[in-house]
Amino acid sequence: MGTAITNIIIGKEINIDELNGKILAVDSFNILYQFISTIRQRDGSLLKDSKGNVTSHLVGLFNRFTTLMSKGIKFVFVFDGEVPELKKAERERRKKLKLDASKLFEEAKKKGAVDDMKKYASRTAVLNEEMIEESKKLITLLGIPLVEAPSEGEAQASFMVKNGDCYAVVSQDADNLIFGANLVLKNLTISRKKKQINKLTYKTVNPEIISLAENLNNLGITKDQLIVISILVGTDYNIGGVKGIGPKKALKLVKQHGENFKKIFEEANWNFKIEWKEIFNLIKNIPVKNDYSLEWNPIDKDAIIKLLVNEHNFNIDRVEKTIDRLVKNESAKNQKGLGDFF
Repeated sequence: MGTAITNIIIGKEINIDELNGKILAVDSFNILYQFISTIRQRDGSLLKDSKGNVTSHLVGLFNRFTTLMSKGIKFVFVFDGEVPELKKAERERRKKLKLDASKLFEEAKKKGAVDDMKKYASRTAVLNEEMIEESKKLITLLGIPLVEAPSEGEAQASFMVKNGDCYAVVSQDADNLIFGANLVLKNLTISRKKKQINKLTYKTVNPEIISLAENLNNLGITKDQLIVISILVGTDYNIGGVKGIGPKKALKLVKQHGENFKKIFEEANWNFKIEWKEIFNLIKNIPVKNDYSLEWNPIDKDAIIKLLVNEHNFNIDRVEKTIDRLVKNESAKNQKGLGDFF
């Protein structure tokens, strides 16, 4: 879900070629949910192989990231670890929404309403353990390093950017900003298409880079104040935020009371069972690790073919051509690098 602060956040569109040579940390669950929500058949059902196994996540990973890698971009995939206790209520909320959407999908199916079927189906997306493990396997076979976060993947990815090991976090959520990511990269697609929320249509988008420092300067606030604004409007730890307070009103309260956070939450009529301080401290001190290893390995063509073609009925010609092109580009880049020494 993320925090609803995007209305006061500014970003800058960039050309994808500007990312050549950059290392990007991918908020893995955020991306995988995009794939299983949008990569579907016309009636809304997920893509599957001949044995009935879901392949939407693999199609998305292979198609998008091999293309982006051919542009000279390097990736690190960060996966969620233990779910914070405060997030369990949000997990239950999402589960209920998926169940409700499933009922609406079945009703639309009985009526033969294909557009409604697709609309509701995208809201039923569930990322199971098998899909996660398959995704990790494909990522590893592509030579991309994985980092297992001790807690929230977006917090770990943000830490790696702050640490200078990655240029930006790839995510559609603004949470990475409150976790301290210097830069967040949205809309990283080759097709330049993004599905509109709760609609069947797509809009044209370009990659957008969001700078934490630029936004704090533009808003005239500190990072701690941005965290307070996020808590007021709602995070995964206090769903929906304080009734009647949107990002602009929250910003006004912060401007009015500065660092007197107690006064801000009193005036906002904080009405959650949990204390705001507990959420604030979780965001500020969420567990991350610094003993991660970032090592990129050669692409394992044979193992990728076995996984995608033999096990999941991908077209062998397309898979081979994609891998060969990627390997050729990587080889040419390495040769060019060696040439710099002579």
